[in-house]
Amino acid sequence: MAVKIRLARKGRKKLAFYHIVVADSRSPRDGRYIEKIGSYNPITNPATIELDFDKALGWLQNGALPTDTCRAILSYKGVLMKKHLLEGVTKGAFDEAEALKRFDEWVKQNEAKIEAKKSGLEKSQDDELGKKLSAEKSISEARAAKFAKRNADLAAKAAAGDKALVAEVMGTEEASEEPAAEETASEPVAEDKPQE
Repeated sequence: MAVKIRLARKGRKKLAFYHIVVADSRSPRDGRYIEKIGSYNPITNPATIELDFDKALGWLQNGALPTDTCRAILSYKGVLMKKHLLEGVTKGAFDEAEALKRFDEWVKQNEAKIEAKKSGLEKSQDDELGKKLSAEKSISEARAAKFAKRNADLAAKAAAGDKALVAEVMGTEEASEEPAAEETASEPVAEDKPQE
């Protein structure tokens, strides 16, 4: 029986995440497995990987074969590096203290790379947000300038048109006042009656 370390798909359509499992190679992808040793979420940036380091190392040392994706995940987390160093110890290339020292150095370098990537992603998101805000601000300023120009044009037209409007209004007021004067003239004048 060949034992594999592989991914079992979970989640819903277009939002998949995976369990990292140890399973018989003959069992279906999402079928029975021997042990779950972690999870992998590729949707997040950078991908979220949770792995039981010791269990994964134990299964590798017992002969479990990782699939290509799981090999990349185990390499990223340092399981394959630790396995390689422990094999060097068993062959007598160096002692266990040297292996732990080399592994700690590798972990520090790897963590520095991961932090650099995270900070780079955050910086790019901040830069993108700043660009969007500046673009929105320029559009808003252009729109405000357009409205100000339109309002100034309307005010100028109103000022130029005020003279004509005033003349029109005065003409209509004079015309409306003249018939009123004519009406009062056409009415008979009441004579003053003596009071009793």
